[in-house]
Amino acid sequence: MKAARAKTPRRPALKKASPPGPKDPVGVYCRVRPLSCPDQECCIEVINESTVQIHPPDGYRIFRNGEYRETQYSFKEVFGTLVAQKELFDAVAKPLVEDLIHGKNGLLFTYGVTGSGKTHTMTGSPGDGGLLPRCLAMIFNSIGPFQAKRFVFKLDDKNGVDVQCEVDALLERQKRDATPVPKASGKRQVDPEFADMINVQDHCKVEEVDEDNVYSVFVSYIEIYNNYIYDLLEETSFDLIKPKWNNCNTPVRNGDFIPPQSKMLREDQNHNMYVMGCTEVEVKSTEEAFEVFWKGQKKRRIANTQLNRESSRSHGVFMIKLAQAPLDADGDNVLQEREQITLSQLSLVDLAGSERTNRTKAEGNRLREAGNINQSLMTLRTCIEVLRENQKYGTNKMVPYRDSKLTHLFKNYFDGEGKVRMIVCVNPKAEDYEESLQVMRFAEMTQEVEVARPVDRPLCGLTPGRRFRNQAFRDELARKLEIRGGPINEETEEQSASEILLRNFPPLPSCELLDINDDQTLPKLIEVLEERHKLRQKLSEEFARNVLTFRTALRELDSNIMSKENYVQGKLSEKEKIITGQKAELEHLEKKIKTLEYKVEILEKTATIYEEDKRHLQQELESKSQKLQRQVSDKRRLEARLQGMVAETTTKWEKECERRVAAKQLEMQNKLWVKDEKLKQLKAIVTEAKSEKPERPSRERDREKPIQRSVSPPPVPNAPPVRLRHRRSRSAGERWVDHKPPSNLPTDTVMQPHVPHAITVAAASEKALAKCDKYMLTHQELASDGEIETKLIKGDVFKTRGGGQAVQFTEIETLKQESPTGRKRRSSPSNADPPEDAADSEWTDVETRCSVAVEMRAGSTLGPGYQHHAQPKRRKP
Repeated sequence: MKAARAKTPRRPALKKASPPGPKDPVGVYCRVRPLSCPDQECCIEVINESTVQIHPPDGYRIFRNGEYRETQYSFKEVFGTLVAQKELFDAVAKPLVEDLIHGKNGLLFTYGVTGSGKTHTMTGSPGDGGLLPRCLAMIFNSIGPFQAKRFVFKLDDKNGVDVQCEVDALLERQKRDATPVPKASGKRQVDPEFADMINVQDHCKVEEVDEDNVYSVFVSYIEIYNNYIYDLLEETSFDLIKPKWNNCNTPVRNGDFIPPQSKMLREDQNHNMYVMGCTEVEVKSTEEAFEVFWKGQKKRRIANTQLNRESSRSHGVFMIKLAQAPLDADGDNVLQEREQITLSQLSLVDLAGSERTNRTKAEGNRLREAGNINQSLMTLRTCIEVLRENQKYGTNKMVPYRDSKLTHLFKNYFDGEGKVRMIVCVNPKAEDYEESLQVMRFAEMTQEVEVARPVDRPLCGLTPGRRFRNQAFRDELARKLEIRGGPINEETEEQSASEILLRNFPPLPSCELLDINDDQTLPKLIEVLEERHKLRQKLSEEFARNVLTFRTALRELDSNIMSKENYVQGKLSEKEKIITGQKAELEHLEKKIKTLEYKVEILEKTATIYEEDKRHLQQELESKSQKLQRQVSDKRRLEARLQGMVAETTTKWEKECERRVAAKQLEMQNKLWVKDEKLKQLKAIVTEAKSEKPERPSRERDREKPIQRSVSPPPVPNAPPVRLRHRRSRSAGERWVDHKPPSNLPTDTVMQPHVPHAITVAAASEKALAKCDKYMLTHQELASDGEIETKLIKGDVFKTRGGGQAVQFTEIETLKQESPTGRKRRSSPSNADPPEDAADSEWTDVETRCSVAVEMRAGSTLGPGYQHHAQPKRRKP
């Protein structure tokens, strides 16, 4: 049984935490693509140079319950449909190229939905190059005269770089030249397919370039397809033809087919991510670099969808590495120290566009590709959200970089290893409204993420201007040699100094003696030799003088050098003392920093404890406050309930007391009246004759003699009859309900209550109340003097919420009849004398028969109900 393969445990991070230095937000720019057809509906509008407004299309409101809302989004800069590629490059990519040459990293990626112009922005079109060719042109325009020869810098397989001497580099070049690859003679031939893209006329370059350094550019091109990394510059076959299948559903072996191998991500010693085994090509010109890019671009996976004819199905990453190292003190060769090499990187990323499968109609492989693209973009969005939350709220959540190869590759940029910029490409057509809205929200959130600013590279400590001084020395040496008649061409360079000296001597004559008497040859030879001897002496003397002059100059130079060395040594000793003092001060400050950090840590822990206590106390205070509020509210409800009960009980007992008092008063009045009647009868018996039988006066007799108790004079026999006067109500113009209970007694007063257009009822009913707007109740009661008092209780009728009728009493009118004799009148006249046994039953109280109460039932759905309550007749004792 095979053992399960365990994952390699990750090494603990030894990287020192970067100090809390300055941070820069992620630069987010927006570029709006022109509409393909002028008559298309547009949903995105550029408000100003930093704001765009997106509004729903006309049909969108129908599907969203009529909701219509315009939303504005702000960016660092917004580029409209008429903005040229150069303006976009100057604002976005040019600062990244400057940072690259100054030894800092950079990341630039385009983001948007499919068909929004991301690839056009990055690559460009014939005659109008995009950001990538312009970046390459600016790099080579800046470092062109300072480039190192090939193979001086050599990249290793662990994301590092080595420097080689001139001999090793020459051997590498000779080895490459010995390969059978055909080499173009003269000027490099540019592929006409992309010649217009790299023909940049502005010649943009970096102003401040370190002229004492040598540079080399390396490029690589990869793609992330279905969350796998593939090398687009790999020389192996990149044919995507699948192997054939036979009738048994088994693949047929094809020896010529070599599937592409995916690459792995690794972490170098500086904890930076890199692609292991990726092809990195050293290039020396813009044309060569773009030719390498174009070679990989042809291998990149694209497909035809419903929304884009050439839709990118993978994320393309083009990486530019710049290696630079200082020259030695003489300014001739590269300094052979690996610690002095600076390797910076600029990554240009063309992200695949997010898409919805219901619009692209993707199936099979296209559907799988779309799912992987959307998943990687969702992981990028999640990482940005977690970074934003950690920075905004101080949390320490783990950022899920490893969930996608795209985010895992560039995690060091977001951790503070370079500048990050994003170009949001949007298509303003109405069909992309929802996708564009999501892109805008993601871009707005990305702007809130801050990335640590990269630090500047340390100085090498050598004297600046070494390259130009060395070049000036060589030019001056060549000029002086030319003035002195020295070697000026290849022939003189090959001749030795002795040959030149002998050539300047006079030629020797012929030394052949043909006759013994020849006396001319020897004298001529002696003369020539003497001349040569004199010339040699002169040359020797001049040589001795030159040697002396040169020796003197050497001594002066040696003394100057010694003095300068002494001066330099003195300065170095002073600098070393200063450095020693600064190191001691630095150690002291580091110890102080550690002490302060320890104190800060203790204070933070104490503050955390206090904050925890404060949080607990606040929670306890809130709970107690809520409990107190509940108790107060319960107390208020109880008080209101008790007040209601007290008021109800008070009202009940007040009514009961009034009823009892009225009953007691009625009882006492009846007793008093009985005594009064007995006294009257006794008086009548005493005053009448003994022969006559005493009679008890009756109420009918009293009612037949009203003149005895009236204050008015007796009626004249011939006078006309008195016309009864009706007392009109003050509101006689309205419709009234005249409620006269049957227990009321008729009165013979002149003034009688009369209301025109009134409905007279014996008992109040809802039907009668619905027809009128006023109500009047005729109520009779016995006054304190024994007379009948008639009260007209008036009120307004209004409708209730339940559909019934209610009466609200407003005023009372009183009609009272008094007797001038002060005697109580009887309740009703009688035509015949009652029998003696019925005398007690005839004498009743008027108030008992006429008292009426009106009661409305609260909560009744049929309106107010009226009940008439009368005191029962009580017999006299």
